[in-house]
Amino acid sequence: MLKDFFGRKRKYAAIPSEQSKLDIPEGLMKKCTNCHKIYYRKEMNKNFNVCPNCDCHHPLTAWERIHSLFDQGTFEEWDKQLTSTNPLQFPDYEEKVEKDRQKTGLNEGVVTGKGQIGGQMTAFSVMDSSFRMGSMGSVVGEKIARAIERANEQSLPFIIFTASGGARMQEGVLSLMQMAKTSVAIKRFSEAGGLMISVMTHPTTGGVSASFASIGDYNFAEPGALIGFAGRRIIEQTINEALPDDFQTAEFLLKHGQLDKVIHRHEMQSMLSTLLSMHQKGGEDL
Repeated sequence: MLKDFFGRKRKYAAIPSEQSKLDIPEGLMKKCTNCHKIYYRKEMNKNFNVCPNCDCHHPLTAWERIHSLFDQGTFEEWDKQLTSTNPLQFPDYEEKVEKDRQKTGLNEGVVTGKGQIGGQMTAFSVMDSSFRMGSMGSVVGEKIARAIERANEQSLPFIIFTASGGARMQEGVLSLMQMAKTSVAIKRFSEAGGLMISVMTHPTTGGVSASFASIGDYNFAEPGALIGFAGRRIIEQTINEALPDDFQTAEFLLKHGQLDKVIHRHEMQSMLSTLLSMHQKGGEDL
């Protein structure tokens, strides 16, 4: 009985008190969604949000990705002031957009601009899945199209990092029109001799995967990224067949010739810098 008593005591002593819970600052720890290991958030941030245990690539915000790639002090943002309206008077849409503005510090789900990677100047667009799940509304499409047009005017290469749940349903057909607008801008850019590098991150789906994300001169992805148009369940119900376990992953697309390379986040800056150098004035500077 004495042994049972002390066993119970140890068991209950292991339960954190309410005071000890209060002593742990909110947001100090982060759990990997893949292997469920828990790390200090600062440790994960230093590792570019890649799990040190299982190598799972967790999402980065637009600004985290920009800071991880671009040479310090070289970044110039474009069209920050553009914001969404509510063209279809969709209920509560403006309130939801405002809530995301407060949460992320962004006006929309993409940041565009120009900066240097390894000393090479490039224009870029970086989507942020924490703003309306990176959904593509009219402002997202407009900012990307403008960035491509500026890249053309300034004779700069263009890099885009995609992260999106697809078209923004609250804007209806106006959202779907962005697929054509961005694709036409890329076509003109390509015809003028411009270089476009597309990097698909988790997730890149719907109208984004079916338009500008998939038509770069180089199409890359991060490990484990979900990439596809329709959802897995819809496809299985349509074709009445079970799909492979790795279906719609970056590795599956690479194996079937739909990607040029799957690039680890730690190697991304080096790879982009090398490619930009290769294409600078035909590589005459190498």
